[in-house]
Amino acid sequence: QYPWACAFSTRVVAAKMVTPIRKPKIVKKRTNKFKRHHSDRYSRVSESWRKPKGIDGVVRRRFHGQIRMPKIGYRSAKKTRHMLPDGFQKLLVHNVKEIEVLLMHNRSYCAEIAHSVSARKRKDIVARAQQLNIKLTNADGRLRAEENE
Repeated sequence: QYPWACAFSTRVVAAKMVTPIRKPKIVKKRTNKFKRHHSDRYSRVSESWRKPKGIDGVVRRRFHGQIRMPKIGYRSAKKTRHMLPDGFQKLLVHNVKEIEVLLMHNRSYCAEIAHSVSARKRKDIVARAQQLNIKLTNADGRLRAEENE
């Protein structure tokens, strides 16, 4: 039907897709990572951020032309913090009982199955999520194709 349809799972879901209650525009004040000072100069200095603490450090003293330091002003808006691009917030679930917490919140939260959950339990969680009309971000994980009958 669609040219891109082959890239995705061929399973058809009978239930209507759940949509978020509100989907505000997510504004990121800064999208690139804060790099550690001199991480580009020395290979022994990793890129992960560390606060400069030297007495003469130009980054710590915020000199013009130096790399920026993280500060509270770069934080996301409270309403859109931890929000996925589709408008949901994520909740990690490990079993069927935990997914039932989202029964009344299925329009604002979606579930993500933890990576340590086995394939057998995953099937139960996916089935229960479909009954409760809860969106799963990784519903296709560890599901093997049906054996030839």
